[in-house]
Amino acid sequence: MTDRLAVLTDTGSIKDVPGVRVGHRTIVRDDVRTGVTAIVPTPVPTPERPLPCGLFVGNGHGKLIGSTQVAEMGTLETPIVLTNTLSAFGAADALVGWMLDRPDCADVVTLNPLVAECNDSWLSDIRQRAVTAADVRAALDDASDDFALGAVGAGTGMRALGFKGGIGTASRAVGDQRLGVLALTNFTGHLRLDGRPVEPANTADPEGNSCVVVVATDAPLDARQLGRIARRGVYAMGTVGAAYSHGSGDYAIAFSTRRADDARSGCVREKDLDPFFSATLEASAEAIVSSLWHAETTHGRAGHVAYGLRETLRERGLLDR
Repeated sequence: MTDRLAVLTDTGSIKDVPGVRVGHRTIVRDDVRTGVTAIVPTPVPTPERPLPCGLFVGNGHGKLIGSTQVAEMGTLETPIVLTNTLSAFGAADALVGWMLDRPDCADVVTLNPLVAECNDSWLSDIRQRAVTAADVRAALDDASDDFALGAVGAGTGMRALGFKGGIGTASRAVGDQRLGVLALTNFTGHLRLDGRPVEPANTADPEGNSCVVVVATDAPLDARQLGRIARRGVYAMGTVGAAYSHGSGDYAIAFSTRRADDARSGCVREKDLDPFFSATLEASAEAIVSSLWHAETTHGRAGHVAYGLRETLRERGLLDR
């Protein structure tokens, strides 16, 4: 299993897509285990210079702020922010403020912030709404191509597939173009690695919870094509054991770093999309596994403990120590 996991967890990053950066703010104090993560394309998209974007909802028990306009208009006007459920609304306001402070938004009077969430209340006192506007701004300002994985940022208090969840990433090359995925994992199910079931570390996850898959590419794809890409991000959850439960919010967002005006001319032909579909399925599944692999055991509120996958497999003698 050691060799196979090395393959599954060392498979590139969303940063391999030129211009895509990621920033975190991690908050650990008292009963709080939470944070915020920002995916920031460069140049930053604005209402005047948006990026093509599509999304897909697998099970819609969640709060994907800004999703209806993305579905209608097919554009991304801001960076993408991930956080916990009760901090999502404050994070959206903070993202709006950060955008309005930019010189290239001096005349903006309407803006669609895109903010996704997962519920980290099993490990964190979510009612504190601990993520502040300053935290969101810090994650946006600190975004770089050198970012941590696992129990960091929005993934600090997440739990998935019976183990500690969090932030994971992977990428694929499709010809001369790149497709990268970042996953925030917090969903119910029974983990499968390379098709084999892995027993959970302790008690089963609370029913439901969520997953957010963000797909970035530098390929010239339009919004409709990106919606098709996003579908594969949610489909990939099933390959690693997702239950798609009643209370789960299973979302995927896909965007291209090619500006919307550029993407409408010279888009990838429909018959040439299959390699991008395969890349999305593979990179999304690997990003989910990456989130578990990099997340360390975390002690949280009410004595709850989410055990890290790597530590658990070592204890079972399935990994080299």
